Amino acid sequence: MVSPTTPLSDKLKSKLTTPLKIGSVVVESRVLQSPLSGVTDLVFRRLVREYAPQSMMYTEMVSAKEIHHLTELPTIMAIAPDEAPISIQLFDSRPDFMAQAAQLAVAQGANTIDINMGCPVNKITKKGGGSSLLRQPEVAEAIVKTVVDAVDIPVTVKTRLGWHDDQINILDFARRMEDRGAQMLTLHARTRAQGYNGTARWEWIAKVKQALAIPVIANGDIFSVEAAVECLKITNADGVMCSRGTLGYPFLVGEIDHYLKTGEILPPPSVTTKLQCAKKHLLGLWEYKGQRGIYQSRKHLAWYCKGFPGAAELRDRVSQIESLAQGFAILDRAIAQDL
Repeated sequence: MVSPTTPLSDKLKSKLTTPLKIGSVVVESRVLQSPLSGVTDLVFRRLVREYAPQSMMYTEMVSAKEIHHLTELPTIMAIAPDEAPISIQLFDSRPDFMAQAAQLAVAQGANTIDINMGCPVNKITKKGGGSSLLRQPEVAEAIVKTVVDAVDIPVTVKTRLGWHDDQINILDFARRMEDRGAQMLTLHARTRAQGYNGTARWEWIAKVKQALAIPVIANGDIFSVEAAVECLKITNADGVMCSRGTLGYPFLVGEIDHYLKTGEILPPPSVTTKLQCAKKHLLGLWEYKGQRGIYQSRKHLAWYCKGFPGAAELRDRVSQIESLAQGFAILDRAIAQDL
């Protein structure tokens, strides 16, 4: 719960209740759903949007190299006609590949192009993508400029503080991205070396916000309405982006959005509501991806099963399902027992 003793200032509250302007794109929410590899597919985005219909959603990150060599676009670039506002996130280290991929993303219906300069995973960074671009600011500049020149929709950047504590170069890096045409910057307030460990250092987001004229979105450790409010107070950011906090909890973006717009804290979903949502997620993955969706659903269903009596046992069972019917039977039994 957000303590009534720590309200947002009137000035910050006024900003957060107005639309977010990303270049020419106007978004009626200051709360965004982060791109998450293996998570933010069409099915997941629809669930989040049920509770946050005006929020910006992001696809899973798409390899510009793979697009360059494919004859058909990958399914992770698929966007439904009713998904606006939606952004396609791209990664690679080659400006020409990125520009080509961005043009294809525009043709798919993306409202913005987001460039991943923050992913800490080795298989991405060793090829020069993700957060490795923090060590190659000139390459990052060339990517942004080339993509901006190639498309007529806003281009944004998502990044981190630096490669490690001895190389925190985000202030210079962020200015370079703005100078090359980026229309918004999302900052995950950890270094690449931190991965997802330790605490997000929101004070750095405040420094970047002071340094830039474009919108700055705060990311990292946004697991609740209270965390979002505290982050916004510390950073004066133009919004927050939810990431791991939505795993098994697609309600979070909507809860924060509702609070920022109304000052009201929504009651948390009941266990039954969460498990009904898990069923909807399972069905969606089955309808969209078939048996592959069943296998992918195991991790999602496990994420829903936490924070209530019997959750651990239920988590073990749903993590092994082989069919839609089996998953429904397990979840229905838990709902009937009012776990």
